[in-house]
Amino acid sequence: MADREPYDGPILEIENLSISFFTRLREIPAVMDFSCTVMPGEAMGLVGESGCGKSTVALGVMQDLGVNGRVVGGTIKFKGRDLNLMSPEELRDLRGSEIAMIYQEPMASLNPAMKIGNQLMEVPMIHEGKSAKEAYQMALDVVTDVRLPDPERMLKSYPHQLSGGQQQRIVIAMALMSKPSLLILDEPTTALDVTVEAGIVDLVKGLGVKYGTSMLFISHNLGLILETCDRLCVMYSGEAVETGSITDVFDEMQHPYTQALFRSIPLPGADKNARPLIAIPGNFPLPHERPPGCNFGPRCNYFQEGRCDASEIRMAPVQGNSRHASRHASRHASRCLKFEEIDWNAAPELAATTEKVPVGDVVLKVDNLKKYYEVAANSLFGGSSTKVVKANETISFEARESETLAIVGESGCGKSTLAKVLMGLETATDGEIFLGELPIQDIAIEDRDTATVSSIQMVFQNPFDTLNPSMTIGRQIIRALEVFKVGKSDADRRERMLELLDLVKLPRAFGDRMPRQLSGGQKQRVGIARAFAGDARIVVADEPVSALDVSVQAAVTDLLMEIQRREKTTLLFISHDLSIVRYLSDRVMVMYLGHVVEIGDTDQVFSPPYHPYTEALLSAVPIADTSVKKKHVVLDGDIPSAMNPPSGCPFQTRCGWKSDVPGGLCEKEVPPMRTLAAGHEIKCHLAEDVLARMEPVITMAAAE
Repeated sequence: MADREPYDGPILEIENLSISFFTRLREIPAVMDFSCTVMPGEAMGLVGESGCGKSTVALGVMQDLGVNGRVVGGTIKFKGRDLNLMSPEELRDLRGSEIAMIYQEPMASLNPAMKIGNQLMEVPMIHEGKSAKEAYQMALDVVTDVRLPDPERMLKSYPHQLSGGQQQRIVIAMALMSKPSLLILDEPTTALDVTVEAGIVDLVKGLGVKYGTSMLFISHNLGLILETCDRLCVMYSGEAVETGSITDVFDEMQHPYTQALFRSIPLPGADKNARPLIAIPGNFPLPHERPPGCNFGPRCNYFQEGRCDASEIRMAPVQGNSRHASRHASRHASRCLKFEEIDWNAAPELAATTEKVPVGDVVLKVDNLKKYYEVAANSLFGGSSTKVVKANETISFEARESETLAIVGESGCGKSTLAKVLMGLETATDGEIFLGELPIQDIAIEDRDTATVSSIQMVFQNPFDTLNPSMTIGRQIIRALEVFKVGKSDADRRERMLELLDLVKLPRAFGDRMPRQLSGGQKQRVGIARAFAGDARIVVADEPVSALDVSVQAAVTDLLMEIQRREKTTLLFISHDLSIVRYLSDRVMVMYLGHVVEIGDTDQVFSPPYHPYTEALLSAVPIADTSVKKKHVVLDGDIPSAMNPPSGCPFQTRCGWKSDVPGGLCEKEVPPMRTLAAGHEIKCHLAEDVLARMEPVITMAAAE
C-alpha cells in the first residue's frame, strides 16, 4: 500500500450531527446539533458527564451505532468525505487503517487465545498486504515505541500474562500499527492507576507528535484533557455547550455548565471547611425528559424563565474575549443566550463554611500488622509448591475520632487487603488491631458481636454492585437495622430508615423505589445510609466516588463530611485520586507493595521533602488548572509482584533517587521508618541533606 497523500484540510468535520436510538416505545435522541472540527495533528478533548453523548459521537464517527442507532441529521466528514454515504467495504478499509479507536477496557479489544505478536501482525497484513516477516518487524518497532520492556517476550505473551497498563499499551500499539490519521480514545485510562495513567498520557502525546496523528480524546477528567489536548468541547445532555482552545475554555469559560463543572472539582486551594466545593444542584435529565429551551436550565444559577426555556438555543461565537493570542481563538463558541451578560469573574457564592471539628481520642490502633497469603506457585496447572504473597507488611498507624485518614497507593499496594482485615473479612497473620480497647485482629466477621460489626462499616467503590436489585431501597436499609438490632419494632426501624434517607439527602419516597430507578450518585448515597445505619464509629470508604461523575463526586464527598461532623465518625478514605485526598483528609498514609512508605498531616505529605514514591504520585495527578506547574516524574516499569518483591527497599526498582544513596543500600536493606517532623514519617534511606534538596512537585504560577 502506497504512503498516503498528505492532507491539510480538516481531518474530521462534524456538522449539526443528530443521533437517535429507536426502541419499541419511542425515539431517544442521544446527540443533537453537535458540531466539531479536528485539524491535522490536533488533539480535541470531549468532556461531560456519563450519558451526555461523548461515546455516541465516537461510535458515530466509527459508523458503529448498532441496529437501534441511526444518524438522523447532519454530517460526519473524514478528510472531506461523508462517512454516512460510504459503502460497508469503504468503511472497512478506513477502520483500523485511517481511523482507529482505543476503548476503555483493553481486554475487550484483545483476543485472549492469541499471542500479542499475532494480534499486532494481523493489522498490516490485512490492511497493507505486508508479509509475515515485515509485519513482525513493524510489531516489534511499535511495541518498542509504546515503551514496553523486552518487546520480543511481549510479542510471545498472551494478554492474560500482561498487567492492565501493559495491555492498554498493546491496544495503543495495535491502533498505531497502520499510522492512522485519526485516533479516537474513549476513556483510555479510567481503569488504570494514576502513575500508569501518567505514563500512557505521556506516551500518547509523544506518539501524536511522532506520527502526526489527530486525536479525539473522550474523558470526564478535565485535568487529563488539559495535559493531552489543544482544544476541547464540553457536552451536556446530548449537546455541545462550549468549545474552544484549552486556554479559552479553562481561563475564560463562557457557559454556566462549564463554570459549574470547575466549581465541583477539588483544585489546589479548595478546603473542606473554609472553601468547600459547590455541587451542581439537581440531576442530569433523562433523554426523554429534557426540558424546553436550554437543557441545563433547571440546574443553572443564571436561568431566566420565559427566555432560557422559550426556544431552541444554538451555538454562538464568542467574540474577541481571549487574552491568549492563539490560532484557535476565533473558534470559541457557547450555547448560552446570556454569556455576554454574565460577570464570569464574580466570586462564587460560597457554600456554607464550617469550623474544623476537633479530633478526639484514638478509636483505631494498628501495630505491626502483617497479612500474608499462601498461594500455589503454579496453581493453574496444579503444582504443589506454594509461595507467600506479602499483601501487608508491618503496618502501624492510629486513627482518631472525627478524623479523616486517607490511604493512597497504586493497585496491588495492599489498601483493600488492609480494609478486609479491619472489617474481619480476613484475619491478620501477625500484629495487633485495637478497636478502642478491644483487640480484633484475630476475630473473623462471623465471630464478631453485633456492636463490633456495626462499629466498623464500609462504603464500596461501585454502588451498582452493592445493592440487591430485587429489594426496595427502604427494605435494604431496614435489613441492616435488623442485623444491628436497632429499634424495638418495625415501625421504629421504618422511622429510622426515613431519617437515614434524610441524612443522605434523598427524598423519603425513595424508600419504596427499586435500585434500577436510581442514578449512580443516588445509589452511592443509599450505600452511605446503610453504612451509618448502626451508628458506625469507623467507616472505611474504598474509592467511594471514583465510579461517579465529577459533578456528583462533590455532592457525595460533602455529604460524607457533613455526616462525619454530626456523628463524629472516623473516616478511612481509600483512594488513588490525590486531588480529592488533599481536599478531604486530615492525615495521609501512602502505601507501596504492602508497606507504609509515608504518613503525616495532609500539608506535610503534600510539601517537600517527600518519599520518592509520594513525589511520583503527586506528579502523576492531572490538575485542571492552567496556572499550576508540575514537576514531571514518570515512573518506569510496573509495580512489582507481592509474590516476588524486590530485595531491600520495596520501591528501589522504580526510584529515581536511588543513585543518591551510597553503597547499594537500597537494594540490600528495607529502610527503617524515620521521623522528619512531628507526626511525619517516611520509610527511606535518603540522607537529610538529599531530602532537603527536594523541590515542590506542584506550584502555582504567578498571575499575569
